[in-house]
Amino acid sequence: MKLLAFDTSTETMSVGVADGTRSWRHVGKGGPLASSALIPAIQALLAQAGFGLRELDAIAFGHGPGSFTGLRTACAVAQGLAFGAGVPVLGIDTLMAVADEAREQAGCTSVVAVLDARMDEVYAGAYQFDAGGWTRRGAFSLDRPEALALAPGWTLAGNAFAAYGDRLPAGPRIACLPDAQALLRLAPGLLAAGCAVPADQALPLYIRDKVAQTTDERSAIKAAARPSP
Repeated sequence: MKLLAFDTSTETMSVGVADGTRSWRHVGKGGPLASSALIPAIQALLAQAGFGLRELDAIAFGHGPGSFTGLRTACAVAQGLAFGAGVPVLGIDTLMAVADEAREQAGCTSVVAVLDARMDEVYAGAYQFDAGGWTRRGAFSLDRPEALALAPGWTLAGNAFAAYGDRLPAGPRIACLPDAQALLRLAPGLLAAGCAVPADQALPLYIRDKVAQTTDERSAIKAAARPSP
């Protein structure tokens, strides 16, 4: 299976290409630079791999949550490349990619993934892994760091530790990002589950602008990770 994956949801841009047996990876500066650097990085990796866009089975990208500018960049590039090549797109939760990085690094199977959302808040999602893959427990959360809870047996993973330190719950921690390699690992299972969509449906997943979010939705991540009585 030939796949292209990229994530620009944080200050780090990550691009990966895989052909089923080998993979190629590029990491660079994201943020405002991603809009100009992403396509050249993709072209360079495809040249290294020796195949073109039309040979891809899918284009996977981190669709959010994350930086508004970064998510718009990823979606625009995914749409443009997929339209031109006639291949489907696969938007993958950035927090699931963080959870999979924690599993890859340390074998974690119960992860509360957290990404710095700026404005004194974090994006968070609780995930558990079994033979069928990752399952999200509850809704995504956008909240103050001290509002999160971490149950025994769970690991906190992401990029929020330097910014918020002790304001995050105590417990095991793994510093990681939603890397393109994680997207490449997740993509085959999600494709098999029928999650790929046409190019025009490559849409960002925004959390902060969901003004109608309910109290239950905002507290779901806390309930998912709260210690049992």
